[in-house]
Amino acid sequence: MTGPAADTCTFTTADDTLVLASSSSPVESELLKSWLDQQRARHPETKIEVLPLPASDSAPAALAQLVEQLESDEDRSIVPVRVFWMPRADASALSRVAALLPGRNPYQPSERQQRHILRTDRTRAQVVAGESAKVSELRQQWRDITVGENQRDFAHFVTRRALLAMERAEYRILGPQYKSPRLVRHEILASARFRAGLEKIPGATAEEAGNMLDELATGWSRVSVDLVSVLGRMLSRGFDRKIDYDEYQIAAMRTALETHPAVLLFSHRSYIDGAVMPVAMQENRLPPVHVFAGINLAFGVMGPLMRRAGVIFIRRNIADDALYKYVLKEYVGYLVEKRFNLSWSIEGTRSRTGKMLPPKLGLMSYVAEAYLDGRSDDILLQGVSISFDQLHETAEYAAYARGGEKRPEGFGWLYNFIKAQGERNYGKIYVRFPQAVSMREHLGPPHGPIAHDQDTKRLALQKTSFEVAWRILCATPVNATGLVSALLLATHGLALTVGQLHHTLQDSLDYLERKHVPVSTSALRLRTREGVRAAVDALSNGHPVTRVDGGREPVWRIAPEDEHTAAFYRNSVIHAFLETAIAELALAHAGHTDGDRLQAFWNQVMRLRDLLKFDFYFAESAAFRQNIAEEMAWYEDWQAHVAAGGAETDAMLFAKRPLMSDAMLRVFFEAYELVADVLRDAPTDIGEKELTKLALGVGRQYVAQGRVRSGEPVSTLLFATARQVAADQDLLKPTPDLAERRIAFRRELRSILHDFDHVARIARNQFVAREAAARGGRPDRR
Repeated sequence: MTGPAADTCTFTTADDTLVLASSSSPVESELLKSWLDQQRARHPETKIEVLPLPASDSAPAALAQLVEQLESDEDRSIVPVRVFWMPRADASALSRVAALLPGRNPYQPSERQQRHILRTDRTRAQVVAGESAKVSELRQQWRDITVGENQRDFAHFVTRRALLAMERAEYRILGPQYKSPRLVRHEILASARFRAGLEKIPGATAEEAGNMLDELATGWSRVSVDLVSVLGRMLSRGFDRKIDYDEYQIAAMRTALETHPAVLLFSHRSYIDGAVMPVAMQENRLPPVHVFAGINLAFGVMGPLMRRAGVIFIRRNIADDALYKYVLKEYVGYLVEKRFNLSWSIEGTRSRTGKMLPPKLGLMSYVAEAYLDGRSDDILLQGVSISFDQLHETAEYAAYARGGEKRPEGFGWLYNFIKAQGERNYGKIYVRFPQAVSMREHLGPPHGPIAHDQDTKRLALQKTSFEVAWRILCATPVNATGLVSALLLATHGLALTVGQLHHTLQDSLDYLERKHVPVSTSALRLRTREGVRAAVDALSNGHPVTRVDGGREPVWRIAPEDEHTAAFYRNSVIHAFLETAIAELALAHAGHTDGDRLQAFWNQVMRLRDLLKFDFYFAESAAFRQNIAEEMAWYEDWQAHVAAGGAETDAMLFAKRPLMSDAMLRVFFEAYELVADVLRDAPTDIGEKELTKLALGVGRQYVAQGRVRSGEPVSTLLFATARQVAADQDLLKPTPDLAERRIAFRRELRSILHDFDHVARIARNQFVAREAAARGGRPDRR
């Protein structure tokens, strides 16, 4: 009883047919009787019998009737039918919320409401019939996939399949925004596959596993699905109501999702992301997704409501719970097999720095196992880029950077979150769907060699996940907020006029245009002084730009207390300038190196890539070198000039537009250097918390003394990856020469920071030359 649904059932043969009729009122019984009379008139040669569809709590006699009917003829066709009540097409957001009240569910009207609907708009009442199946086919499926032992078990199996078949019929009427598995607990627990795996877990019981399945999927309601879009709009009410999409990407994704199930993996910078996903899918008439979320968000009535709207809440820290991991893996496999689309953050948690985090492989590995086990012939990994002009959560992230603790979620938190969205205009939300990644393409066919080699499988899955993340980054549009924040952070507190901002930003816009990097409309407006003024005005009043008035003209700056907030926005655009910034630093390094300077350039390029690999995504080594070579091609015969060094490399840097390394990357190396400074006299086995605490203290001291240019690198968020860098350099393990190597590493980082200083001086010279040219009417030196 699977496949396409219809509001009428066609009997194509003279076979004996048993109709399983589900009705909840005399009104529905009359509608079903009328429908059956029509079918008998259309198919006089077909013998049609009717039996009420037993409910899960039916009396034994009702189930006994079904058992008897199923035993009478193996060739008999089974057709489930019921009445489906459509909601009003013009239902408002208020009426959707009201539908949560008892007796107001438009999909389950009372008998009085049913009669009213028939009098006023009879088209809202439709009889739906699931696709038919022969008793012999159902019996074979029952034997193949369940551990049923008697005919009553078989009757329960047929009942479950009948309900699923009718729901599929309803999905056809409702459209793609409604689709959700039901009866999951019974289906999975009855599976022979599931029971066999359960027996391998010491102490595991079917009852405990069933409770876990109930926690993962407790059912659904169409009212809750409707309400999700309303809640999503409430959470994003501070943004432009019209989400910015790429229509070509949507059309391509719609076509792809028609043939294979998909996992939609979204970038995660805000709690709003989870609310944007279902809204984006509904608005574009795309198939629905079941979003995985942390169980910490299942508080109060929100848990039951969201569970019944496609949200799957999962526990945190399950490494030592073998049964829960097994149940979750089998549940994911079940959803994949039933072709339901899934979704979660590829980063696993919100990025509190603005740049993408490394992909998490937990849920992804379960999907890969289901695919390699043959539960689907392919699965599409669809990246989703969700970005914003501004976010109110940046204040929270700035507090984390300074050492603050995360506050627990609850009703008070939710109220304040929604309230904050209405405090001002946060601009637009941008959603992009880059080309999907095929599991079959990257992991090979199901049951292939990779399925039996855990190390090879994990490596292939890592590469596949990084490919998805890379495509998300490449599709994310650069916006005005990120560009303006990057420029003003680079001035280290000095203010700029609109004119200075405007002419300096043009180099970045030219670069993005040459590289064909997607940009937002707000970024395109930076081509004009009016667009620049609009951008800084939107960021004024400490969000995070401060406007200074009272002089000949207003100027804008980023105050020290707003640096961490501005850094979040700046970090969201670094990926677009990452390779060109590395090329600049390698040029500066080669310029003061003796010997083979061209080789020194390439060595430094790869060294910088290695040091930054925990903070950023990179193309694989060969492609990365090719990208750097293309970056350098702007300068004629660049290899010869690099080999000459000294004044030649300085001339190259002065001619380069834009110079971005100081604006984009300096803060990360300053954070690395602070951690390296602490490690000079730290114990070998220093813990993560102690290292972070010491780095915060040293960093604050150095800011007060002016030994660090700003407070931005003094951040627990940056120290987390700085510690990873130190561990990767084997600076946290006891070795005879550990002290010397720690000192050498700090010396290397200080040398790189000197290269930043060198590039920054040349960038200031560029700025001064352009300012002088603008004031004196002389042509710009380019």
